[in-house]
Amino acid sequence: AVPAGAEEPGMEAEAKQLPLGCGGGGGSLAAGRSPEGEEHREPLQASVSNGGDAESGRELVELKVIWNKNKYDVKFCLDSTGAELKQKIHSLTGLPPAMQKVMFKGLLPEEKTLREIKVTNGAKIMVVGSTINDVLAVNTPKEAAQQEVKAEENKKEPLCRQKQHRKVLDKGKPDDVMPSVKGVQERLPTVPLSGMYNKSGGKVRLTFKLEQDQLWIGTKERTEKLPMGSIKNVVSEPIEGHEDYHMMAFQLGPTEASYYWVYWVPTQYVDAIKDTVLGKWQYF
Repeated sequence: AVPAGAEEPGMEAEAKQLPLGCGGGGGSLAAGRSPEGEEHREPLQASVSNGGDAESGRELVELKVIWNKNKYDVKFCLDSTGAELKQKIHSLTGLPPAMQKVMFKGLLPEEKTLREIKVTNGAKIMVVGSTINDVLAVNTPKEAAQQEVKAEENKKEPLCRQKQHRKVLDKGKPDDVMPSVKGVQERLPTVPLSGMYNKSGGKVRLTFKLEQDQLWIGTKERTEKLPMGSIKNVVSEPIEGHEDYHMMAFQLGPTEASYYWVYWVPTQYVDAIKDTVLGKWQYF
């Protein structure tokens, strides 16, 4: 005869195979269990934190989640949504989902599954975000700086009429400028934004290195690699007569003299650039 309780180790092994986000239900195994079974809740949670093993009938994908110089190896259900992945990231980092900016070839859509956006084994998921306390500490000065910039802009004539910008805009639209789409907001493309001018009239391209949290500004002569956290603000304005393109500046220091100007930015990418550089939480 099998001694009473001999099946308990098997039950524990089964519990450790349930990954987060794959429909396992986490706590459902513990329901109705004996008091001895309740003792295994902590190992179950610990295994969930590391992704768990493949559950029968569920396909998992191995991810590398990177946040604040920390790396997490995670196994996650391929048919789970971006919103569910944010909950998983919350359990790993403590970042509330609303404060997360999750990147995989651009901003990760919450409503789609990882399968739909073609996430594969070994994919790197870049997470940018600050805790609520961090945001409260820095948000007020940044908001004040942005309001000062806007107030100063309102006092002046439109940027595209100012002499320093006219000498570039009067060259006309670059021959290799990227196509624009009016009235549409799109995610950043997977290729660099090119075919634009800088303030000296030279060709410039913008490359968003999301995994390094960097913006690369490239010209024929060199490429500047800027941490996105070092960029104080991003301003833009439609170009008169060509409202489907914007002129845009990245504020690299405390004054207007630090603005790096880029001309002929397609309008459909303007909001995505601001969200990527500044982080969505800056608009709360």
